[in-house]
Amino acid sequence: MARTTSLEIVSELVANVLTIEVAEGDRVEAGDTVVLLESMKMEIPVLAERGGTVTAIKVTVGDVVQDGDVLVVVD
Repeated sequence: MARTTSLEIVSELVANVLTIEVAEGDRVEAGDTVVLLESMKMEIPVLAERGGTVTAIKVTVGDVVQDGDVLVVVD
């Protein structure tokens, strides 16, 4: 049985975490919004690249994230 590797969904810019759209244990599909970031008064949705189950949320609302910071982990 093949085991898939975890997918770390990362920020691609410096931004504030506006909302977290998922909870640990939630099932997501490719293209689902997992986190909504805010930068320079623009809202930027962060999308799941593939389907899976959310196993970890690494940020909280109000956090300032940097480019490359892990936001959510999906297995």
